[in-house]
Amino acid sequence: MAHSTPYRIKSITEIHRLMGLPKPQHPLIGTINLAGLQAHPDIQAVCFDLYVISLKRNCDKLHYGQQRYDFDEGLMAFMSPGQLLRGEANGPSENLEGWMLFIHPDFLWSTSLAKKIKQYDFFDYATHEALFLSDKEETLINGIIENIKNEYESNIDKFSQDIIVSHLETLLNYAERFYQRQFITRKKSSHQILDRLETLLSDYFNDDDLISNGLPTVQYISEHLLVSPSYLRSLLKSLTGQSTQQLIHEKLIEKAKEKLSTTDLTVSEIAYELGFEHLQSFSKLFKTKTQLSPLEFRQSFN
Repeated sequence: MAHSTPYRIKSITEIHRLMGLPKPQHPLIGTINLAGLQAHPDIQAVCFDLYVISLKRNCDKLHYGQQRYDFDEGLMAFMSPGQLLRGEANGPSENLEGWMLFIHPDFLWSTSLAKKIKQYDFFDYATHEALFLSDKEETLINGIIENIKNEYESNIDKFSQDIIVSHLETLLNYAERFYQRQFITRKKSSHQILDRLETLLSDYFNDDDLISNGLPTVQYISEHLLVSPSYLRSLLKSLTGQSTQQLIHEKLIEKAKEKLSTTDLTVSEIAYELGFEHLQSFSKLFKTKTQLSPLEFRQSFN
């Protein structure tokens, strides 16, 4: 009977055992070829205690997040330890191609990548926010993976870890570049998110519930736009140069200016209506953004 709860995988050795593969050649880093691979019949969802980088084609029977994908171009995804991967009960597509690279956090211990890997936002993207690769990009990434594989399959020496980490950093830096390209080339979907964000913020700040709900959080915005906070932050930085929080504050200041210039409400009343518990917090933010206090701004209209 299939597990309804996620199956936790703690090691690369365990992955090989579950997939009926030979013992891994390195205990802390390794790749598996997805072509012809059969999923374990009793496991529908797994949670890895590992970093997972994958490139897949034809995975029409895999779910990413809450979405089902049907594509045949190379799609790259990144998972940090603790994230969930869910597949169809009848296993992956018969035509599935690609690979998965597994990295145990212990492999990165005391290397330059140990802390730096946490700075790559795409490890925190929802899995349906994957990276679509051109043929040229896919060839380049596959070449790096081959270099990593060749290194850990060779006789391990004192240089091996540094060389593999160097290849990993190169792979992650290319992924960063390709994601920036994707934000730009997939303008329609990217700008649809921007349009929905603008509408969401406008509706939120025009709603009387601000008093009871307070300011919108990044998490609230992300959930309503159906994107992860990290993906939204990266997308906005690429397209607007601002973070989600900065855009929330920009909309807030716009609403505050409107109230200060068109109503007789006191500054305290305006702060309260905009979801602030403390007048000082509102005044400080307003001055930071406009170089004027709320009263100075209001007086400039008189």
